[in-house]
Amino acid sequence: MSVAIEVRDGVTVIDGVPTALVTADYPYYRDHPSVWADRLRAIRDELGIEIITCYLPWRHHQPAPGREPDFTGRTDPATDVLGFLRLCAELGLKVVAKPGPFIHAEVDYGGLPDWVCPTADPRIEALLDADGRPSTWGGRVLPAPLGPAFAAHAEQWLAAVGKEVLDPGGPVVLVQIANEGLYTNGALPLTAYDYSPSGLAFYRERLREWYGTPQEYARVHGHSWDQPPSAEGLAAAADWGRFHAAYLAEVYRRWSEATGTTLPIVVNLNPPTIAHLDDWLARVRPRDWTGIHYGFTNWMGVVSADPEAHARYVIAAKLFPGPNLEENWGFSELYDRAYADAATSFHQSLLALAAGATGVNVYTAAATSGWSRALDSVHAAPYPDCAPIAADGSATGKAPVVRAMAGFLARHGGEFLEAKPVTGGAFGLYAPQAAVAAAGVAGHSCGRSLLAYHARMRAAGLDYALVDLEHADAAELAGHASITLPGGTFLGRAAQEALAGYLGQGGVVVVEGEVPVLDEHFRPCTLLADALAGSSAGSSSGESPVRVVRGVADAYLRVHPKLDVRYLTVLAADSHEGVVEVETPDGTVSLVTCRGGAAIIRLAGGRLDDVLVKGTNAFLGSAVEASVTYGRDTRTAGHPADLFHLT
Repeated sequence: MSVAIEVRDGVTVIDGVPTALVTADYPYYRDHPSVWADRLRAIRDELGIEIITCYLPWRHHQPAPGREPDFTGRTDPATDVLGFLRLCAELGLKVVAKPGPFIHAEVDYGGLPDWVCPTADPRIEALLDADGRPSTWGGRVLPAPLGPAFAAHAEQWLAAVGKEVLDPGGPVVLVQIANEGLYTNGALPLTAYDYSPSGLAFYRERLREWYGTPQEYARVHGHSWDQPPSAEGLAAAADWGRFHAAYLAEVYRRWSEATGTTLPIVVNLNPPTIAHLDDWLARVRPRDWTGIHYGFTNWMGVVSADPEAHARYVIAAKLFPGPNLEENWGFSELYDRAYADAATSFHQSLLALAAGATGVNVYTAAATSGWSRALDSVHAAPYPDCAPIAADGSATGKAPVVRAMAGFLARHGGEFLEAKPVTGGAFGLYAPQAAVAAAGVAGHSCGRSLLAYHARMRAAGLDYALVDLEHADAAELAGHASITLPGGTFLGRAAQEALAGYLGQGGVVVVEGEVPVLDEHFRPCTLLADALAGSSAGSSSGESPVRVVRGVADAYLRVHPKLDVRYLTVLAADSHEGVVEVETPDGTVSLVTCRGGAAIIRLAGGRLDDVLVKGTNAFLGSAVEASVTYGRDTRTAGHPADLFHLT
């Protein structure tokens, strides 16, 4: 029976019902086909997850040029992805197919076949940085995505996947293209790419589109557009950031169209780095991706131990609605030993949802042990080292934690997403300003201001929203208690109008630095300055709607707009010990969780309902009797253990 899946405002809708997208990754290409059915059955039965995600490595299915990709196992049984999909269908599982072209996934050359490397074929352009140096992956030069020769190869690969694998009546229900940008480069500085001939040609085309005439360009920039691109000056820096956003959108569009599929298409962005947060904010503009949906990954550190990792993770989740498409549930040796215990991954999965994610992924759900050296010549089995399902197919200690989380979200995920976060304000993002800050232009610091705002809000126990000022109007802004934005010399006229209208309705605008007096064309525009001068002084501070009064933890509250239902997420730091007390508008919630632990609590009709509380973290040597108390109600594990209560 076919299932209708669509994505609305970042939320997966299955047969008309909004649903939290809960998925589990299984890299079929790393296991022998004889164990595929057993591992899929274990994911379904032991983990309670019925949507499988899997990359399709291009180098695995088409290792040599001049021959059609093998999806049937005619050259190698492990390439029989059609057989794998038939098994999924027989077991009642749906699939998110991820054909790249670049996938990372610890596969050699990121999954690209060696024959598309520019050093193997001089017709293929190299991806170049600002100094003309080729970008590499695993020692191999990466191809420029818009170069004609590589573009043709990549589009042929994706077309073959679309024709032979993405059967609309089959188990595949979503398609993910690319990986963490294009080549796991979404968080790199704007100077890292793309200065190849094809990239610069696309840049020149955008300049003609944006400015219309050489005269208008020269008026803004003070020089001809025939000169090499530079980050010097406001206009040039804003242009290069805008180019990056257009470039990413264009490659996504081409690769999406190449599949020829009518299935929804998603992408996964890696979170920003601290050093290049402005570059990431300038590049990643999901509103520009017509018909392509936002998602993100983690891979930036243990958030329960590292405040910077926490901030990066939260910003990725808040930027735009979409699912967490890769949460580390299996890699401790490759990333951090803290992931050996389920508490770390459980904490991060709940944080992603609390911060705005519309789904979670278990990456990877089952350990594997059989792949060719041509696919991965570096890593040893098992891959990963501590998955919820071990390499022999047995359930590990992580399995009950995954199953509890999946069960909670299966029951309440749609309602959780309908509930609205209780926030104390919003930060206004203006991507051109981030591009200027990324170029180091004095007086502009979008990313630095955002990180400071994040720290202040979390210290006050306040959640917050991110608002895209390039697209928001006064009506959207009216939903926030205050808008804080970084200072700078320019801000688009439409954004200034929206903020002025918001001020006129009694809103509070805080500009941290110079108030902008120019518009996006760098012409005089004082709409915001005039509105600020004419508004009565307001304050963005206030009593926290949810506040941790005991313990070292964060708390996030969501309130359903129609039902008497609230969701409280509590996230304990690694340094926490003992009881966490959280004051909410409806009373105090007390709970006991382990160090680095987490809890999600459903409050319905003023009573405790279903709860998940992590009580053990073996990595940190912490084991407590997990419990929750709210009013007259108490739930307890009864002994040092997790508390997973689903009525």
